[in-house]
Amino acid sequence: MNLWIKIPVIALTLTSFAACTSTTMIRSTDSDAKIFVDGEYKGKGQFLHADTKIVGSTTLVRMEKDGCEPQTYHFSRTEEFDVGACIGGVLVYVPFLWIMKYKPERTYEYTCSKRR
Repeated sequence: MNLWIKIPVIALTLTSFAACTSTTMIRSTDSDAKIFVDGEYKGKGQFLHADTKIVGSTTLVRMEKDGCEPQTYHFSRTEEFDVGACIGGVLVYVPFLWIMKYKPERTYEYTCSKRR
């Protein structure tokens, strides 16, 4: 394959796949709160979340602490426009499924309500 054909094909492929992933920093106002994302434990206080969910997908965040009621939040992949996915989508169509991405960070208020 000619070098002048390979370079655009490689660039398009990399742009398309890079545009599929979106990240967001999830923080709790309580650094001891355990963070669960879609039911999976991720750590305490903060966690850098990345996924390849498509536009409109919802992610569930649950925060809990020993002796306290858990609190749940959710966010969707509809928060910010992704230029890379748009360019890839014009050329390949499939990246349009990832044309939106998450805000770079989110902080959730966690207050301990004692369990009954």
